[in-house]
Amino acid sequence: MEYETILYTANDDVVTVTLNRPDVMNGLNGQMRVDLLHAVKHAPLDGRVLVLTGAGRGFCSGQDLGDRVTMADLDMERTLIEEYEPLLNAIYDCPIPTISAVNGPAAGAGANLALAADIVIATKSAFFIQAFARIGLIPDAGGTYWLPRQVGFSKAMGAALFADKISADQADAWGMIWESVPDDDFAAVIDARASHLAKGPTKAYKYIKQAMRASFDNSLDDQLALEAKLQGKAGKTRDFLEGVTAFMEKRPPNYEGR
Repeated sequence: MEYETILYTANDDVVTVTLNRPDVMNGLNGQMRVDLLHAVKHAPLDGRVLVLTGAGRGFCSGQDLGDRVTMADLDMERTLIEEYEPLLNAIYDCPIPTISAVNGPAAGAGANLALAADIVIATKSAFFIQAFARIGLIPDAGGTYWLPRQVGFSKAMGAALFADKISADQADAWGMIWESVPDDDFAAVIDARASHLAKGPTKAYKYIKQAMRASFDNSLDDQLALEAKLQGKAGKTRDFLEGVTAFMEKRPPNYEGR
């Protein structure tokens, strides 16, 4: 599948979407948001896991301000509602596991695009920065949603107000990301993590995502009821039967996938 601003590949049930504007550190322009939205929605048709990464030396520098002729042409509210919200919701609601493979700097909306995925893995040399306050703005693209949930109120507030760089190791320690790995090992780690998820119980992964995210808004009783409901669904899948059978037979399971 060909796009103007991204690269799309599907191999062994792993779909990789690469932001491909390396000359501007993969800055998000209007066309890239359109391309990304289509690719993310299409990915479950081609694979069982989605990997989002960047071309060149960076993951994403955020909104490409050079995409507009003048600053007056940038209607931020409209852009966020009409272009960013559908994209972020598509990543968040994607029925297959999503991995952000942060291969370099992730700034502004680019940092929050990365944080929208289920799993974030970064190179040791990467960093995250909520750069918005440096130009008189607030964190957007989900930043005020992801950060307090991932790192707590105090760290989220400091990241937004000071707009300091947060190293991959620091993000790992804070719980912002799953892990930071040496640059030389990054490609192999991403391949291994994606392959693991691609071979796993896709339906159970979907229910896990649903349950984990609902927990922030549910009471304990509501969450226990949701667990019971989703576990009931999972228990009726072929994957559950296969998982138990494989365990008893001491062999790797062969999950059916989508």
